[in-house]
Amino acid sequence: MTLSCQVAVEAEETLKRIKTHRGVIGTIVVNAEGIPIRTTFDNSTTVQYAGLLQQLTMKARSTIRDIDPQNDLTFLRIRSRKHEIMVAPENEFLLIVIQNPSE
Repeated sequence: MTLSCQVAVEAEETLKRIKTHRGVIGTIVVNAEGIPIRTTFDNSTTVQYAGLLQQLTMKARSTIRDIDPQNDLTFLRIRSRKHEIMVAPENEFLLIVIQNPSE
């Protein structure tokens, strides 16, 4: 199995595992250009979340680096009345998980 194939299999297994957690509404994987490459949402919801959260994540990363250039953003968690949004930024992509915090 090639490395890229192995990574794809591991990514699929991770997404399946995340979806089994209580309260998870859906997931989105966004590439480095901000283009959704994997989603469990409809197109308009995916585009809205992907665009806004990529911008917010880049701003948060920039803020962390401004405070301490030796540091980097590893996880972003936002909680509102209706949802909890978790973003795990990596070099090549963002993993976005939206869940209902009351479940």
